[in-house]
Amino acid sequence: MDRRLTLVPAPALGPAVLTDVWPAVRAALDGGAPLSVVPADPGPAARARAVLRPDLPLEDGADLVVLTSGSTGDGRGVLLPAAALRASATATLDRLGGPGGWLLALPVSAVAGLQVLVRSALAGAPPAVLAPGERLADALPRVPGDRRYAALVPTQLRRLLDTEPGALRALDAVLVGGAATDPALLARARAEGVGVVTTYGMSETAGGCVYDGVPLDGVGVRVADRGVELTGPQLALGYRLDPAATAEAFVDGWFRTRDAGTLVGGRLQVHGRLDDVLVSGGVNVAPQAVEAALREHPAVDDAVVAGRPDPEWGHRVVAAVVPSPGAEPQLADLRPWVAERLGAPAAPKELLLVDAVPVLHTGKPDRRSVTRLFEGA
Repeated sequence: MDRRLTLVPAPALGPAVLTDVWPAVRAALDGGAPLSVVPADPGPAARARAVLRPDLPLEDGADLVVLTSGSTGDGRGVLLPAAALRASATATLDRLGGPGGWLLALPVSAVAGLQVLVRSALAGAPPAVLAPGERLADALPRVPGDRRYAALVPTQLRRLLDTEPGALRALDAVLVGGAATDPALLARARAEGVGVVTTYGMSETAGGCVYDGVPLDGVGVRVADRGVELTGPQLALGYRLDPAATAEAFVDGWFRTRDAGTLVGGRLQVHGRLDDVLVSGGVNVAPQAVEAALREHPAVDDAVVAGRPDPEWGHRVVAAVVPSPGAEPQLADLRPWVAERLGAPAAPKELLLVDAVPVLHTGKPDRRSVTRLFEGA
């Protein structure tokens, strides 16, 4: 009998996550109906349906299907068996010091938020949900258990360090991932006494599988010509209805991430997506490095960098910047700041000031939206 995929709309963070999504995820982990948690907004929901095709039979072995961020298209459906999600969650809890209660502050349509539900299921208690606009300090009393954990993206960590550092310190561990985390932000968090742990992973690895550069138990890491490659019991089966992409990415039990990285003393250092590298004036420019340099400027609170086609330079580096409170950063000031640190080709040639950086439903920077912002401007 064909198994069919059920699409479960993910409401905005709030009580409905626990009433609508939490029971369905727990049932899928226990062998119930396979599902995919998808954004509830009509546009993203329609794109998810087009990619996931719930009208067609589901591939054997898959229990949950996670839609990737779609940073280079409409995304792919990643086929995850319950065993992979459980292996990832178990290794995470072992690394953090044992089961505990979780604070959910990320969308459950992305693997990072979904894994908070999985880890909570292993711990035997639903997470506390941080509602939009709610203070972290007000949500903490609802986190169950003696140990308390949370998962955040770097932008959330930065904002909470500005507003509620004491509440962050009350957590036993704060996982930070989904995008590159600036060393300066990590240093600040640790200086504030926050138990921050950087995570590296993706939907294809059932979430983070390398913590503070060190693989979780059972995870293998190697760096090849194609970039960082990962193996272990947390790996996905492949991509929904895309055998060609599956064969290209999953080879002999290893997943090819397409991330640039190096192994130094057994620790993995990730330098960004190979696909994201911009070529400006014949020089490779990593957007993540430019973003990190911009955030070090006192007038910049946050930044996201993209490339626009340029007949002379190949790529024109452009930056959307969130000003620091009371500041008004100028391109004339930011260009030499970046050039001094990364070289002239990395210096942005265009600047837009924005209230917040555009992000995908996963919390990752949305570089395509940045490009469209500049085209509109």
